[in-house]
Amino acid sequence: MAVPTNDSAVRARLRRLGEPITLFGEREMERRDRLRALMVRLEADGQFDRLLRAQEDEQGAPGDDDDMEQIQYPFFTEGTNQLLQARVDIAMYSLPRAKARVDSAKRRLAGPDEDPEAEAALVVKQAGDFVLECSEIGDDRPLTGCSFSRDASMLATSSWSGIIKVWSMPQITKIATLKGHTERATDVAFSPVDNCLATASADKTAKLWNRDGSLLMSFDGHLDRLARVAFHPSGKYLGTASFDKTWRLWDINTGTELLLQEGHSRSVYGVSFHPDGSLAASCGLDANARVWDLRSGRLYCTLIGHVKPVLGVSFSPNGHLVATASEDNFCRIWDLRTRQMVYSIPAHKSLISHVKFEPQEGYYLATSSYDSKAAGIQMEEMPAKKAKKRPAVVVAPGESDEAAMARFVREHPQYVQAELRDIVAKKKGVKEDEAGSSTVIPIELSDED
Repeated sequence: MAVPTNDSAVRARLRRLGEPITLFGEREMERRDRLRALMVRLEADGQFDRLLRAQEDEQGAPGDDDDMEQIQYPFFTEGTNQLLQARVDIAMYSLPRAKARVDSAKRRLAGPDEDPEAEAALVVKQAGDFVLECSEIGDDRPLTGCSFSRDASMLATSSWSGIIKVWSMPQITKIATLKGHTERATDVAFSPVDNCLATASADKTAKLWNRDGSLLMSFDGHLDRLARVAFHPSGKYLGTASFDKTWRLWDINTGTELLLQEGHSRSVYGVSFHPDGSLAASCGLDANARVWDLRSGRLYCTLIGHVKPVLGVSFSPNGHLVATASEDNFCRIWDLRTRQMVYSIPAHKSLISHVKFEPQEGYYLATSSYDSKAAGIQMEEMPAKKAKKRPAVVVAPGESDEAAMARFVREHPQYVQAELRDIVAKKKGVKEDEAGSSTVIPIELSDED
């Protein structure tokens, strides 16, 4: 006679048979033996129908753990009062900036003396004329990151040696050496409001430094090595991305961990903040980028389209474009208004390690790659009728990435087939455009609101 082996199934069957699910001091094996004896007695007494009804009511109740269907449910973690105050502070900071940005864009479009196209052409031409100004050996070990101060008078570099160095520009004179990490340093970032800088390290910590090299604060809490670090535009908060599958938000004044944000299924590699300060974007080795609303704590959208890990993410100053860089050699541009990918750029012949928008108007973006090149890519706003729209996957709350991707394939079969044809064509040796250090690639984008 088949008797369930899973203790929860044993208890469930005892309950359906009208027996106590457990007795005082009874262990799992004793409980299973009691159920077996009960089933034998019921069958001997001619009460097989009662036993059969109990088994039918279970409707194939799981026996072993391997047979149990795992259902994913959304869960919520109660935030602290400090996080609530931070969200209010971020909202009060971001809303006026968003209004000013929109008003400025309207004035530029309506002003008779404004010529955005000419200005963009001039900026792109200047970017195309970039030449190597200087070169300096930064460390004995490979460099992992660099960052300019807000006035471009200083440059900070991080390296595998765990040492961070600060250089004066353009003389390239070393003015400070920061020592404090016990493992390799993975990233460095200057504050947007002062000359403090933050560093990330494989020792699972981030640190805040003064420009003279004095350690101001250490942020401990991650369970695995850190990848990238970024300041919030207000300069009050610090974001860190880690291989523990989370990114975290810290208060740099108190050193308090305000937010531990989960959501990625694999390591989180990068984090970036919206120029208004309202949103944060994270990217990771799960080939996804996610955009979060810092004011409400909700996931705004998931950007699914890359086929390999996403290593960099950057917001455009215009407020509605996001760029992602990936190991699949593509840089993809996304529109936050439609939550869709608007362009896919085969920018390099090897993985793209990072991407950054031009910080003033976002007229172009820069990418770095393992093909030993840095590419400059021009951004052009084109009429909506000429826009090349690409669908993107929007993951609903509580929906797994696999389910969202399956739904995407059902809803957009033509797009999937087109992508497969492109992949096959590339494997056959179709020559791709090469983006060199001064290459300009025009991008057609939608101006829909």
